[in-house]
Amino acid sequence: MRKRGEKQSKKVTLFLSNIRSAHNAGAIMRTADAAGVSEVVFGGFTPGPEDRFGRVRTAFTKASLGAEKNVPWRVSNDSVKELSRMKKTGSYLIAVEQTQDAVDYKKMKLPDKPTVIIMGNEVEGISSKVLRLVDTIVEIPMRGKKESLNVSVAAGIVLYRWFDC
Repeated sequence: MRKRGEKQSKKVTLFLSNIRSAHNAGAIMRTADAAGVSEVVFGGFTPGPEDRFGRVRTAFTKASLGAEKNVPWRVSNDSVKELSRMKKTGSYLIAVEQTQDAVDYKKMKLPDKPTVIIMGNEVEGISSKVLRLVDTIVEIPMRGKKESLNVSVAAGIVLYRWFDC
């Protein structure tokens, strides 16, 4: 188990693809910091810590509690292009999404190479164009009547499982 403040040894990028809510994105950033994620990429229209004019996004920072100061982050307006580039440079891409081909997230272990974990839109999920790029699709099994979890909750579940927090 890692000690408080100790960095994760694996290079893991968390890629947020077209997440609508600044509150969700901020909460995910806070969890990424807690788990030891190497970098967060705000893909597509996902709101990051700053708006396009460089102003602090209050809704984001309220949820992140300053985690954006601890975890490197960047913005990528074109998720498909950026994820294609990351894959070509050797990263392993994992999508957290519900599909017929998805495997239970508990059966997945992070590979010993740079890894990108992709979380998607709260309503539409991860686009089919992005899903065609990934190496593995994992899902969190649902036992109740609801079909899915809030994206920030789902991110917390997989990160804490895969980072052995």
